[in-house]
Amino acid sequence: MSNWVQIKGKINKGYGVASGKGGDKRFPNGTIEMQKPFFHKQGLDLEPYFSGTLNISIFPHQYSVKQAKYTFKNVKWAENEPAEDFSFFDCRIRLKNGELQTGLIYYPHPETKPEHFQAADILEIITFKIDDLEYDEDVILEVDSQQIEIS
Repeated sequence: MSNWVQIKGKINKGYGVASGKGGDKRFPNGTIEMQKPFFHKQGLDLEPYFSGTLNISIFPHQYSVKQAKYTFKNVKWAENEPAEDFSFFDCRIRLKNGELQTGLIYYPHPETKPEHFQAADILEIITFKIDDLEYDEDVILEVDSQQIEIS
């Protein structure tokens, strides 16, 4: 039985901190690149994925966390930043050409995240590099209903 639920989403411009494109001098190569070794030590290899996130708005819907595939507590990934908790959830993105791209929802826990908060309708996705995506482009996001609930 399939647990995949589809929801229409739109590519949104993010802060640029995850990829390093936002100009934050504390994270010149981006936070994802800095965090990858810490997640790898705990059993999650993000090396094949692009070091950044796709911000997908599912407005007017919102999501709530049910059961993460991976959760890492108290990750001290940067010397001058507080430790954070992170969870990851399975997802897939159906692109306009019909291609299905696998990835993970990247969820820094808001209660431990110091800044760059996301709106309740934004999911941050870590996936492979996709060259021809544009802001405001529609995509179909597929999530595992046992991991994430869409309302």
